[in-house]
Amino acid sequence: MTRIHKVMQELKNNNGKAFVPYIMAGDGGLQTLPERITFLEKAGATAIEIGIPFSDPVADGPVIQQAGLRALENDTTLKAVIQTIGEIRPIVHIPLIIMTYMNPILAYGIPKFIEDSFRAGVDGLILPDLPVEEEDVIAGHADKAGIEIIRLVSLTSPLERIHKIANRGNGFLYAVTVNGITGVRQGFNDQLLQHLKKVKHISNLPVLAGFGISSSTHVQEIIQYCDGVIVGSKIIELFNQGDLEGIVELISAVKTV
Repeated sequence: MTRIHKVMQELKNNNGKAFVPYIMAGDGGLQTLPERITFLEKAGATAIEIGIPFSDPVADGPVIQQAGLRALENDTTLKAVIQTIGEIRPIVHIPLIIMTYMNPILAYGIPKFIEDSFRAGVDGLILPDLPVEEEDVIAGHADKAGIEIIRLVSLTSPLERIHKIANRGNGFLYAVTVNGITGVRQGFNDQLLQHLKKVKHISNLPVLAGFGISSSTHVQEIIQYCDGVIVGSKIIELFNQGDLEGIVELISAVKTV
């Protein structure tokens, strides 16, 4: 049983909901990554999504793009991030998931990337620019290493495609909540809530919703229709503002429903 499957099963058994914060590795310097990971674990995060800075982040909104640029200015590399994860893994017990694009992995070399990620204790991968039809290039390597590929479904995904994606993997399904890039938004409409209900009905995997979730009110609204949330831009903003209490409050919102 993988760490991701174990933690999701524990939540299900206890009628709990997942909160997965996203952080950009190297934003503020790579030396901040261990302290942010340990803080988030202590604050109650279910798992942590660790972004890798990339020059052409097609799914990222302005806040995450700027965080990525700051990380690149700090000379953050995929290899250095994996090494840092490996150094802190012995004292971190929750799943750690890398979010990146395929170009950095191809430059690294897929077998070497998976081998190093496995040795570092990486539990999952989120690859927004890798369609399910083309994932065989990396999926076999990841499966052998016990690293979950977390697959995404969007508001425009047809039923047949949702079924196809939901039938693969053992981690969780990432339900994108907007048609567009990441970023803070004011609210969500009935179309989204119906979409989440539909995906939840189809999927045997836990369904986590992400993109645009930026307040405790958002969290409490969304998790009535899925198994948890992924929050990125707001977490990055709060870290940059030094508002750690705001992060704790946001994570705690999943426990108040």
